[in-house]
Amino acid sequence: MMTNTIETISMVEIQLRSFVEARRPKEESVRAQLDFGYSWDGQTAIFFEIRPQWNDPSHLLELPFAKLRFVKSSKMWKLYWMRGSGKWQSYEPQSESAYLQSLINEIDYDVDGCFFG
Repeated sequence: MMTNTIETISMVEIQLRSFVEARRPKEESVRAQLDFGYSWDGQTAIFFEIRPQWNDPSHLLELPFAKLRFVKSSKMWKLYWMRGSGKWQSYEPQSESAYLQSLINEIDYDVDGCFFG
């Protein structure tokens, strides 16, 4: 007897995926030059750009620009942005929220140009 397994997708993953899908270029030819993705390990999400390496276009780079971390003890989400130095920095004006979507909106609006320049 064969059993079917259904992949369970959490609300967190739905929110992360929706943000990335809204950001991705519509045309496949553009996606070959600039695309967006994310990783999620159950506690930390990282959003990144996907681009060909400038001196070797056959090599794709994943360049992180935002990190969201869920702190179980406080039930809060924390938001970080990637500095030019390659270090994560707590995002101001809103570095944490009990609501993931609130911080995703901060990334999307990017008032200070920390995530999308």
